[in-house]
Amino acid sequence: MKLIVGLGNPGKKYEWSRHNLGFMVIDTLADQYGLTWKKNQVHHGWISRGRLGAQLCQLFKPAMYMNRSGQAVGSLRRYLGLELFDLLVICDDLNLDFGQIRIRPTGSDGGHNGLDSVIRHLGSKDFGRLRIGIGAPSPGQDPADFVLSEFYSGERKELGHLCDEAATCCVAWLSQGMGKTMNRFNQRKKKEKGIRDKEKDKGKRKKENE
Repeated sequence: MKLIVGLGNPGKKYEWSRHNLGFMVIDTLADQYGLTWKKNQVHHGWISRGRLGAQLCQLFKPAMYMNRSGQAVGSLRRYLGLELFDLLVICDDLNLDFGQIRIRPTGSDGGHNGLDSVIRHLGSKDFGRLRIGIGAPSPGQDPADFVLSEFYSGERKELGHLCDEAATCCVAWLSQGMGKTMNRFNQRKKKEKGIRDKEKDKGKRKKENE
């Protein structure tokens, strides 16, 4: 049994925010394999269980806000009796360009409140994490406001492809292990210019021509 967790904030208010990218990816994964979600009051989250390829896996979305999500993750992990290497946590990352994905077997929280909570409640940072880039806030913009904002129109057009790629990365982790998955997905080259930068450039050129 493996456990894949998508981090996000519950509620319609946050449904399409950058901080909910972990929820979006794990929903994509469940849809691809025809899995359904059930609310679990004991472990404070939504659970979906089934086979992803040959591997029996449990998907989980904590129903607690991001800074408390580790409580739910720790509860379910203890109940399932899983080792830390059987766990993969999916989250957004403002330290990566939009569209970049990075999978690692360990690491710090990187300033992410959800990862910080998971680390504290697991008592270890040695668990797999799939970080998905959402880009950085504009100069002077509060990072807390940025992560709770919705994606730009150009980014939204790429969101489906990004979630599909991240879901494929999760399945590769299940079937091939961490090492081969890192070699495959962490080598993705950066785009010359991010979508958000292109939109800013268009706006700047428009003003110059007015």
